[in-house]
Amino acid sequence: MMAAAATIFVYYTTWAILVPFFDASSPIHAWFPPREWAVRIPAFILAVGLSAIGSFVGSTIIRENRKQAQKAKLRAA
Repeated sequence: MMAAAATIFVYYTTWAILVPFFDASSPIHAWFPPREWAVRIPAFILAVGLSAIGSFVGSTIIRENRKQAQKAKLRAA
């Protein structure tokens, strides 16, 4: 897992930071997608991650409120 993370980090860092310094005709540009994807991919991952976290927190809050409502009904009955 750490090796995969390190590989992705090195690839992305090279793509986003080092490749712009190479001439556009350099063959190193063939190894990487267009540079706009260096922003789009992390933005998409961030949006999906924040949506997942928000959904988890929302569903947890709803479940807790339902449990509290059931307890209140049992106490009232």
